[in-house]
Amino acid sequence: MTQKQANLILATVSMGWGTSYIFMKLLADSVSPMTMVSLRFGIAFIVMAALFSKRIFPVNMKTLKYSMITGLLLLGIFMFLSFGMKSTTASTAGFLTSTTVILVPVLQAILNRKWPSTNISLGVIIVSIGLSLLTIGDDFALSTGSLYCLAGALFYAVHIIVTNRFIKEADPLKLGVYQLGFAAMYAAIRGIFIFDELAVPHAGMDWLAILGLALICSAYGFVMQPIAQKYTTPEMTGFLFALEPIFAAVFAFIFLEENMGLQGYAGALLVLAGVLTASINIEKKGTAKRKQRVELKTKQPI
Repeated sequence: MTQKQANLILATVSMGWGTSYIFMKLLADSVSPMTMVSLRFGIAFIVMAALFSKRIFPVNMKTLKYSMITGLLLLGIFMFLSFGMKSTTASTAGFLTSTTVILVPVLQAILNRKWPSTNISLGVIIVSIGLSLLTIGDDFALSTGSLYCLAGALFYAVHIIVTNRFIKEADPLKLGVYQLGFAAMYAAIRGIFIFDELAVPHAGMDWLAILGLALICSAYGFVMQPIAQKYTTPEMTGFLFALEPIFAAVFAFIFLEENMGLQGYAGALLVLAGVLTASINIEKKGTAKRKQRVELKTKQPI
């Protein structure tokens, strides 16, 4: 798989995840967060385990350990997002979560003790301005729901970085599938034994939303992510995932009739501009390096 193909797959993952805010918004008032998380990841795990049974067995302890960690991070992401969706719109939640695009290179810089490249830094600045237009009101205050979404974004960024490290030592497909099972198990344990809030949904629309979350957002998204992420950079992954709120806003406008207003749409365009700026420059940089390697090889004596 080439980096271009991996980036294309991650873009489709981002589109699929854009629908998740619609589904979560539909479930926010009728299904508890732990029920939502346990069902979506439980169904996704069963489906993917059935489809790839020959490829995910047997599994070693290292892969299970890594899956336990990434599964816990998945629980954190969607637990906070579910709480946040109770008091924010689907569009706003999507853009708040996209602060991942800022957090990934910042966390990478801290871990590597090296500041991101100029191209990535420029993209981060543009995206930051766009996000400020989207999230900060006239009173310069963030709601509790917004803070929950930002906490989810932090878990999201850590998940991207941790996944990038784990796939160097573990099978990406196995990691992607088993993390779904562990996320479902964690949510079920938390819901049953700590908060006693698990309840089977009864409405048909609730089940439709849960199946959408399970099959489109979880089964496809979180299994294809580690597979494709192996062939690209964590910074590029973060920027591609910043397209997620663009898709979320479009879907929210079509299906929920949400309108972000002039300031919101201006912020959305800046986020998109930042993503494109970073991705084009990163791709050019990668092409230049490959070209340089080819030239060096041709110059070597035979």
